[in-house]
Formats: sequence, C-alpha cells, structure tokens
Amino acid sequence: MSAQTDGPNGPLIPMPELTPDALRAAVMRIASSRVPALTQHLFEATTNAQQTQSLAPLRAFVHSWAVFVAIERHPERAARLRELERIVDAGEQDPAEAIAEIQAIRKAAEAEAGL
Repeated sequence: MSAQTDGPNGPLIPMPELTPDALRAAVMRIASSRVPALTQHLFEATTNAQQTQSLAPLRAFVHSWAVFVAIERHPERAARLRELERIVDAGEQDPAEAIAEIQAIRKAAEAEAGL
C-alpha cells in the first residue's frame, strides 16, 4: 500500500497496490460486507479470462475494485456518492448536477488509484 497523509480527515487506509490480494485486504478493512461480492467478481473474471484467453476481465476487476477502494477509504466522499446516487435513483429532481458530481468523484478516484 502506498503511503498517503491527508491530515486528520484523511483516508482510512493507504491506497493499496492494484493486485487482487491487496484489493481484497483493503476491502476487508474498509467494507468487509463487500468481500463476498469481490470474491465472486474475481472468480467470474478469472473464469472469463481463461475462456476468452484475454486479460481484459481481470483488468476490469482491478479497475472496478480499485475505484471502489479509492472512494470508500474516504468516508465523506463515499457518503456523498451514496447521497448523489440516491438523488439520481429517486428521480425527484433534475439529475444532471448529481450525475456530473458522480462522474467527478469517480474520475478523482481513478486518478488516486493510478488508473
């Protein structure tokens, strides 16, 4: 895991290396209820990679879980993302601003993860 300090409201954990084992360990620490989903996704990605003889499914797995970790390791950012998703799902107001902010959060998480 790479070292990173953001002050008193910094991340819960450092950003892990982009390997299945490191991502699993990070998810275990910050969102243990999601470990079964990660395990299932890794199994499916591995199976698909073998069947298609392509690393694309494994790359998609790493990308997905690296972004998840990058977001969830910052509780305030994760909470804001959930609120924005609720706004979009509710359909009670124009979702354009919420969608733009969701995209910005995901883009920042991708950059933070080195993707």
